[in-house]
Amino acid sequence: MNDTLFGKIIRREIPATIVYEDDEVLGFKDIAPQAPVHVLFVPKGEAIATLDDVRPDQGPLIGKLALAAADYARREGFAQDGYRVVMNCREDAGQTVFHIHLHLLAGAPLGHFGTP
Repeated sequence: MNDTLFGKIIRREIPATIVYEDDEVLGFKDIAPQAPVHVLFVPKGEAIATLDDVRPDQGPLIGKLALAAADYARREGFAQDGYRVVMNCREDAGQTVFHIHLHLLAGAPLGHFGTP
């Protein structure tokens, strides 16, 4: 386990509003939400700094983060309306905590990426 902010949340050393948990994934509300629903999904096991650091044998973990987000969206009733999942990789992409995580954003129209 690492000593990042997310590692401390996983170990319950820092409070968080936890909305999802299974054996491998923890989901909690972002403290600076970018949408009405903004939940972070993090792996509970070995800390991996960035998506670029994921080894091939760790690939299934990324799928588990995505499946946890989809399960949460269905359970909370906004899956049919739509949601966005995002993973930032390194500083230029906006990553501020170096423990891989998936953002789930929903609850309002989120717009389109790029130029039309």
